[in-house]
Parts: sequence; structure tokens; C-alpha cells
Amino acid sequence: MTHEEIKRHRVESVLKEIIPEALGTLDDERINGLSVTDVICSKGRSDAKIYLDTSFLNEKEQGEALRQLRIVAGYIQNHCKQSEGWFKAPRFTFEFDHQLEKVSRIEDLFKQIESRNTGNIEESNDES
Repeated sequence: MTHEEIKRHRVESVLKEIIPEALGTLDDERINGLSVTDVICSKGRSDAKIYLDTSFLNEKEQGEALRQLRIVAGYIQNHCKQSEGWFKAPRFTFEFDHQLEKVSRIEDLFKQIESRNTGNIEESNDES
């Protein structure tokens, strides 16, 4: 891992801790309880994609939350700069992380396949 990659991972780790703090200081109930699942910075650390947990929000609420997050992105950047003493913070882009839902669906499919296979094995043992 290069020195630049180490710096980028360090910034991602710090942002993953600071952004929920900044969100918690906001008065908007739609966004102050959101949890950050991941942060991915660009190579130059000038942009960062913030992935948020989708739990407890439907599609409409997610759209409203993203709209509100775009409005307060500057405040969150300033919060990060001040708390870490940085000269500048990355520009934030917020997205909801649907990866957890996909993983859950895949696990459910594997459980269904396993239960079918277990049933087939028991049927073949009964026939013997």
C-alpha cells in the first residue's frame, strides 16, 4: 500500500466517525439519526462518497433525506474541517447503501436452497 493510499484510508476512517457526529447536531429528524455505512474518497481526497444505512426509511423518505443532505453538505464539511483542523474537507456526495439489502436477499436465497436440498436428501434416504 502506497503512502497516498494510507492517507486516503485514514481520511475515510476519520470521516466515517465525524459525519455521524455532524448529522447528530442537526435539528432535522429525517437526517440526524442516519448512520454512515461507508466512506469512499477519490484519489486526490477532494471528493468523498458517503454511504448511509437505509433502515427505517422508505423510498420517499430517502429522497427527502438526500435532498436535505445536499442542503447541509457545506455545514457538514465545515464541521469536519473544524473538528480535525483541516485546511479543506472533501466535497460530499450522499447515497443510500443498498448493499446490505442485497446481501440479505442472497442469504435468504441460500437458506431456501439449503432447505430444499435437505428435503431432497431426506426423501432419497426414505426411499432407500
